[in-house]
Amino acid sequence: METKKTKNTPDYFRDKLSTVANDGKRIWIYAKKASGKLFNQRKILAIILLAIFYIGPFIKIGNEPIMLFDVLQRKFVIFGIVFWPQDFHLILLSFITLIVFIVLFTVIYGRLFCGWVCPQTIFMEFVFRQIEYLIEGGPANQRRLDSQPMNFEKFIKKSTKHTVFFIIALITSATFLAYIIGIDNVIDFLSEGPFNNTAGYIGLIIFSGVFYFVFAFFREQVCTIACPYGRLQGVLVDDKSIIVGYDYKRGEPRGPLDKSGLSKNGDCIDCNACVVVCPTGIDIRNGTQLECINCTACIDACNSVMDRVKKPRGLIRYDSEKGIETGKKSIFNTRSVAYSVVLVLLLFFVGYLFMLRGDFESTILRARGSLYQNYGADSLSNIYNFNLVNKSSQPLKIEYKLESQNGRVKHIQENIPVEVGEVGKGTFLIIIDKNDLNSSNTPIVIGLYKDDIKVDTYESTFVGPGSLDK
Repeated sequence: METKKTKNTPDYFRDKLSTVANDGKRIWIYAKKASGKLFNQRKILAIILLAIFYIGPFIKIGNEPIMLFDVLQRKFVIFGIVFWPQDFHLILLSFITLIVFIVLFTVIYGRLFCGWVCPQTIFMEFVFRQIEYLIEGGPANQRRLDSQPMNFEKFIKKSTKHTVFFIIALITSATFLAYIIGIDNVIDFLSEGPFNNTAGYIGLIIFSGVFYFVFAFFREQVCTIACPYGRLQGVLVDDKSIIVGYDYKRGEPRGPLDKSGLSKNGDCIDCNACVVVCPTGIDIRNGTQLECINCTACIDACNSVMDRVKKPRGLIRYDSEKGIETGKKSIFNTRSVAYSVVLVLLLFFVGYLFMLRGDFESTILRARGSLYQNYGADSLSNIYNFNLVNKSSQPLKIEYKLESQNGRVKHIQENIPVEVGEVGKGTFLIIIDKNDLNSSNTPIVIGLYKDDIKVDTYESTFVGPGSLDK
């Protein structure tokens, strides 16, 4: 018969979420405001990323936004470079590379991404929670405010907080929209007013409402319940992955200091400082847990306590389970260095593919089943079909010239410019003097010119009779 686990069972915490009570009700997290060296570093990074996010739509390179993901128009802009559906192979390779990158990165660094650059963490910890501290105060004040009946103080603070939350959600939603349809279209859309663009405004309000709900109410449950990356951690992380870990060999057994400031126990004085700052409500001393997002708040809190009790920092630190077990810090071992090299090479590979991409693609094929034709008394002609894909940000016209023989190119229809993101098609004749043809299949080289500058060459063949009279 299986024994029912209780709170006194060592691994009881693994059978339940830290935010769910035994009766199934949610336990609201009142995390203490974090501070310390790592928090300050994360704060600087968060400010930089938030600035990039909100300013990004206004930055343009060559009349194109720095980033645009217009799914409806099938137009994507990355660092000012326009990508169209014809670049699907690049998107596919980039996606595959991203998957490999995520797997390798997680195997080495655990959920480092979650704690430092994940949008959910950045908005929650450095925007919405900071506003909450400013308006409602610390955890004790927040608990008191939530537990008291509705009065003037509670009404003012709660209404102010949620109004600010929704305004931020609205601004953020409009910014997201700018990355999809462009900032100019967003400004026009907003200036038209809700009566002229009712559907658009309703969509913006709904998206803002979802964003507001996530950060005002759903909060850390995105990380513990909804995020698929958190589930991947359990599969990808092993005992050599870098995590935020508690050094149980040094810290156990836990116990407070005596009156003289000494302790016969381990270095952990069981102050719970690491628990009260955790944004997901876990006790990191229980070991690696699904809810941990590697935000380092517990590291800063523990280091502060260790400074006060005059013990070495690093009781909670970045390390691997193997490193904690052996006592040998193993962040930069052979495995992590090798995997990191692979990650860098993957990034260079994708960057190289994007560098190879030109402003256009052109294919030239001799018309299937067509034979040569006499063109005048001393020349022969072949018919060729061409496709021209315009990947640039302006209309494109390419001139085709015969480079390898004495001859010329004659368009059957007018050679008109190809519009942005479109595919132009046409047909032309290549006319070559008979004296320049030596076989039934003569190799030829066609030059592609843009504004009288040769930008590419194309090789093909010219069909003639088996033997030619000279």
